[in-house]
Amino acid sequence: MSVRDALAEAVAGMLRRPGRAVLTALGTVLGVGSFVAVLGLTATISSQIDGRFNVLTATEVTIEDVAAQRNEFAGPGFPSDAEQRLRAVAGIEHAGVLWTVRLDSRTTLGSLPSGDGAAGGASTSGASVVAASPGAVAALVPTLQEGRLYDEFSERSRQRVAVIGAGLAGRLGITTLATRPALYIGQEPFTVAGIISDVERKPENLLSVLVPRATAEELWGQPSPGSASMLIATELGAARQVADLAPLALRPDHPEYLKAVPPPDPRMLRSGVTSDLSALFLLLAGICLVIGAVGIANTTLVAVLERTGEIGLRRALGARGRHVSAQFLTESAALGALGGLVGTSLGELTVVGVSLARDWTPVIHPATVAAAPVVGLVTGLLAGLYPAWRAARIEPAEALRR
Repeated sequence: MSVRDALAEAVAGMLRRPGRAVLTALGTVLGVGSFVAVLGLTATISSQIDGRFNVLTATEVTIEDVAAQRNEFAGPGFPSDAEQRLRAVAGIEHAGVLWTVRLDSRTTLGSLPSGDGAAGGASTSGASVVAASPGAVAALVPTLQEGRLYDEFSERSRQRVAVIGAGLAGRLGITTLATRPALYIGQEPFTVAGIISDVERKPENLLSVLVPRATAEELWGQPSPGSASMLIATELGAARQVADLAPLALRPDHPEYLKAVPPPDPRMLRSGVTSDLSALFLLLAGICLVIGAVGIANTTLVAVLERTGEIGLRRALGARGRHVSAQFLTESAALGALGGLVGTSLGELTVVGVSLARDWTPVIHPATVAAAPVVGLVTGLLAGLYPAWRAARIEPAEALRR
């Protein structure tokens, strides 16, 4: 039997029952489509992860106060003019000191609109108060909903102003700043200068009250040892250099009192995330391919049983067992290849559709597109091995008696 004859017989077998052929190939379509979509989306997501790390994570440096660990009599690690000292370091966009103020457990936060003579206002407990210099607030990259952020003048003059998140403002009943609402931290009144709706760094601060650093020191004293840190937003590519120079610029006498935490290497982090995503999704694609292979094997085996008389007639006319095996193997491989081609197209459309919906740049490696139809063909070929072996073992005399 020539290759042309085998292909002709395979096409004739599929066209004899086209509905069954389509349903048989559907499993391979899903498997190969999942294979292409998984690899394409993984590559696309990896590029997005890389870009996001470059924009945010790769431009963030944290300086921790470890003075108490080095020397219990050292005092605060950050000098009072920390922001001014870092202005001499190139590559820094914003920098500032912040820490969570330790308040009495009975201290509550309450709001009272000023000037209207109201007897009380909404209150809440559990919210934290964060002392943050203006540079630290800017390094959070906040999005203002209303009002403004406090500035260097508010810091120097120790004004009692606060910036709060939109969620906390809602809990306190502050819906607008037009009435100039006052926020009470215990018995201490603060004017709400601004409401922020979102931050790009340290999102936990959306549920905190941000007050100037100098004001917090005047009211509640210095931070406890090791609780203060400095948040630095750098230019792209300058984070490593800033992490090396910042402790020296802040404390040239004792740079060991400060510990710089540089951003993680985005390439290593991206590689780890990509490996995890690929392993998970490729497992799902493999399951789909196995299901497709089982479907092809089951349908081909049923076709062998249904065409026993035809197989017996072919054997009686001189066809050998290998000829019958080649016929059914070619048919199952053709179904797998057809499913692979359709699945590849659907997988590419899935990647492009998801990328358009998320405003991403689709990334599909050419090797994936080239290998996918081959994967479908091999799946169909492997699925047809057992049915073809069964067909080759059918004896002509027994087949004709049926």
